[in-house]
Amino acid sequence: MNRKLLRSVREYKRQTIQTPILVALEVLMEVLIPLLMANIIDIGIDGGDMGYIIRLGLLLIVMAVFALFLGAKAGQTAAIASAGYAKNLRHDIFYKVQDFSFGNIDHFSTSGLVTRLTTDITNVQMAYMFTIRLLARAPIMIVLSLIMTMTISIPIALILLISIPILGGVLIWIAKKAHPHFIEVFDEYDVLNNTVQENVNAARVVKAYVREDYENEKFGKISQKIFKLFTKAEKIVAWNSPIMQFTVYAVVLIMVLIGGKSIIGGSMQTGELTSVIVYAIQILSSLMMVTFVFVQIMIAEASTDRISEVLDEVPEMEDSEDAIKEVPNGDIDFEHVDFSYSGEGGNLSLKNVDLHIKSGQIVGVIGGTGSAKSTLVQLIPRLYDVTGGCVKVGGIDVRKYNLKALRDQVSVVLQKNVLFTGSIYENIRWGDENASDEEVQRVCRLAQADGFINEFPNKYETMIVEGGNNVSGGQKQRLCIARALLKKPKILILDDSTSAVDTRTDALIRQAFREEIPDTTKIIIAQRISSVEDADVIIVMENGEINGIGTSEELLKTNAIYREVYESQVKGGADDE
Repeated sequence: MNRKLLRSVREYKRQTIQTPILVALEVLMEVLIPLLMANIIDIGIDGGDMGYIIRLGLLLIVMAVFALFLGAKAGQTAAIASAGYAKNLRHDIFYKVQDFSFGNIDHFSTSGLVTRLTTDITNVQMAYMFTIRLLARAPIMIVLSLIMTMTISIPIALILLISIPILGGVLIWIAKKAHPHFIEVFDEYDVLNNTVQENVNAARVVKAYVREDYENEKFGKISQKIFKLFTKAEKIVAWNSPIMQFTVYAVVLIMVLIGGKSIIGGSMQTGELTSVIVYAIQILSSLMMVTFVFVQIMIAEASTDRISEVLDEVPEMEDSEDAIKEVPNGDIDFEHVDFSYSGEGGNLSLKNVDLHIKSGQIVGVIGGTGSAKSTLVQLIPRLYDVTGGCVKVGGIDVRKYNLKALRDQVSVVLQKNVLFTGSIYENIRWGDENASDEEVQRVCRLAQADGFINEFPNKYETMIVEGGNNVSGGQKQRLCIARALLKKPKILILDDSTSAVDTRTDALIRQAFREEIPDTTKIIIAQRISSVEDADVIIVMENGEINGIGTSEELLKTNAIYREVYESQVKGGADDE
């Protein structure tokens, strides 16, 4: 079991320690019971002493009940310890993910993280429970049963000593053969979860293109692959039982032969032979238990490695002790900025960007697909760190700010912003959880969302479900803009966030920005010229570089890219409502 992961046991250490202690006491009772049974047969029955039989019988019942109680208690403490361990692991992974930057998140797939938080942790939980209960039980049972057997018959004890390593070795070999197949299964679980996630999220697209059969076939193939891998592994593990049974029967047969001779010779009694057989079955069953746990541990080992990958991931961005917690204004400066998603030495998405934006300005950003428009603005709230140069907000390098303080003042409406399950009020209050109803309604009016919200039967109490699938694309965008405005940021970034609204609504949103939040720096990324035409400054991006900067009038005279886009949209009537 990974030591780093074991730190997550925390407050459940007491139950973890209690479990093997209770198991040890339970085993002690179980080992003494065959001895009492032997005495009942050899002394009580053979001697015809009914009083002795009753006394030992009552003691036997008490010990059995006590063993039962200890076993039940051990089961409870093991369940609490393992479930608590799993709970803490989920907590630690989830909280770790919250500290990730976009760069860290890019290292993992969504489905992979989901599998780690569910299937992988469940595997670790089961392995942990078996380890503290069954794996603690087996060695104690084997040792004590062997000692008791030695006190009765040395030859039979030697047979057991020979059979234990042989059987244990075979069963461990079987477990190792099955292990690689179990590892493969978890990789396929990621693929399966990803397929389900994609299908559910894109259910409307699937139905629109009548691709249900294709999706069913794709899911069936992955499910079949997991079935084959599991079947292959279980076919190997299935040999455990027949080998175990063969060994038990063979050992018992040899013991009966030796014991029978000893009874005839007068060196052993019938009751002793009975107890020895019970001890042998206990020993061999314990070995079977060990291999079962061993298989579970090996399955969990693959899961442990996957969980450790997340916990060992080092956040790319961490606050320093002297991090600045106050953003003075909305000035933005890019000073010879280079950026690569791959870090140093990677292909540059932004190259030598030198840009200066004054607080309160409206800045438009246009450019073709892949021109790095989104990359440019994601550096401002430090969603990614620059590869070269520096980005300043309020005249201070963004790397010197406290991340929360910076992002509270740099509000971003991303291309793929989502809404969460809950009421409209609850969704908007992501911007400020303490905001009043009046404040929520005000930002919704600024974002031109108030009108359609009031048309809903429940108005602002209307429930948003499935990431916002019960509202239109344009409505979702306006709700996301309202949520961003509620933060009262010094910088507001709209990353193609009005693409799904009509040009009239788009114009009303921009007018509201100009009139109601004049001191907020507003950066608007858009594909439509009309969305940025009236901006104070327009930035034209191409291949990760700034191709032109100026007002619409200036760019029409000096910039070929802007002029081409303008003419294609305006003359082509692309902006007609």
